[in-house]
Amino acid sequence: MSRTLCQHCQRPTKACICTFITAISNTIPVIVLQHPNEVKHSKGTVALLAKSLKRCQVIVGENFNDNVELSQLLNQYHALLLYPSEQAEVLSWSASINRDQVKTQQRTKTQQKERCLILLDGTWKKAYRMFMLSEKLQALPQVCLPEKLANSGQYLIRKVAKANALSSLEACCYALALLENSDESKEENGEESLDLSRYLPLLNKFAQFNQFQLLFRQNQNH
Repeated sequence: MSRTLCQHCQRPTKACICTFITAISNTIPVIVLQHPNEVKHSKGTVALLAKSLKRCQVIVGENFNDNVELSQLLNQYHALLLYPSEQAEVLSWSASINRDQVKTQQRTKTQQKERCLILLDGTWKKAYRMFMLSEKLQALPQVCLPEKLANSGQYLIRKVAKANALSSLEACCYALALLENSDESKEENGEESLDLSRYLPLLNKFAQFNQFQLLFRQNQNH
């Protein structure tokens, strides 16, 4: 017997995420490369992310070397890959430094293109495989989050590779906030702080989404 699906989020009505969708006008477009195993995963966060961000596109696959859709987007944008490789530049809390990083990473005509952020959605093992299979991805400038942010995850509903690891939604929001921040970083108590005001509503809804999934799972077990 087929389950009734929500016409908007395409999830079973009992697991509908529409109440958590939060409209966010991100200035930097996002491209999510999603592993096929994640597409139907009920605990995945990309469905909520893609429905919330105004500029977000999801491409499903594992090896993207011959992906026509991605190739067209790479010709259109100056892409930054959010992936913690050995070559990755750590995004700074200071917006001015982030702009300098982007400028020095690629001094070619592509510098004039609009930036976009590429995100790999999958387990750590699957994301690594996607990265290693795709020379096209390895050739992109790579960036990663500061350690303080990278270890601040609130992803409670799914087993992660390490404690406090970020979900795709959290990682994307933090990276966008770092890249989009047009003002100098603020200081609180002598430490730099990140302006998350644009993405905080979605992050708060994500926390509620976690609790919803935990409650849903408990009810399923009874």
